[in-house]
Amino acid sequence: MMRISETVKHLIIINVIMFIGTLFIGHGSFYQWFAMYFPQNELFKPWQLITHMFMHGGGDLQNLSITHLLFNMFALWMFGTPVEQTLGSKRFLFIYISAGLGAVLLQIGFYYFQYLPSYNELLSSGLSAEDIKQMLTNNQTIANVTQSQITLLKDIYPAFNASMVGASGCIMGVMAAFAMMNPNAELMMIFLPIPIKAKYFIPGIIILDLISGVTGQSFFSPSNTAYMAHVGGAITGFLMMYYWKKNQFNNNRWN
Repeated sequence: MMRISETVKHLIIINVIMFIGTLFIGHGSFYQWFAMYFPQNELFKPWQLITHMFMHGGGDLQNLSITHLLFNMFALWMFGTPVEQTLGSKRFLFIYISAGLGAVLLQIGFYYFQYLPSYNELLSSGLSAEDIKQMLTNNQTIANVTQSQITLLKDIYPAFNASMVGASGCIMGVMAAFAMMNPNAELMMIFLPIPIKAKYFIPGIIILDLISGVTGQSFFSPSNTAYMAHVGGAITGFLMMYYWKKNQFNNNRWN
């Protein structure tokens, strides 16, 4: 078995501690403080851009899933350790956090793409920004709201109340880095025991996530997965490794 590297070990410990915190320190309040919320939602706090990367599970006891944590931490160990051993701890941590930020920025951008057209139409229909926010927050309509306005409110309600947790975006960035470093490494899915080279395996996963994000069709993950965050993390990891490979490293190390 591959020895776990130091930074990967510490990241796993932090994720486990945060999961325990979600479980025991008032499920709703802990989740609301550290999960990532849509910026227009009053629950959004700036530090959530970082803290959501270390959260797993839902905001209440019924929604907590240790499977989410276990799969992410297994992937972090499997791909993160060889990447850290090659890049060193500082570069590895930089790519990990940067991929997480790239993930959340793309996902939030995707939410805004869904949110803004209907929101602007609601403003044009005569509703105030405060009325819209109140109805989306309380999930209740106010007096004299038309059926067409209710339809628009239903369209943007999921984006306004969306929350994001998990290290998946970070890990997708690490996986992209691994694929660039070890393109011919053979990988297998648990439910598909066929060896596939990393240069095909990981781009294939990214393409499936992109399709899921655009269409809503889930292939392997739950339907509430932030698929565009996976894509954003992977793109960030790829771009960073492309830059480093081209400008900072001896190309012979990558052959």
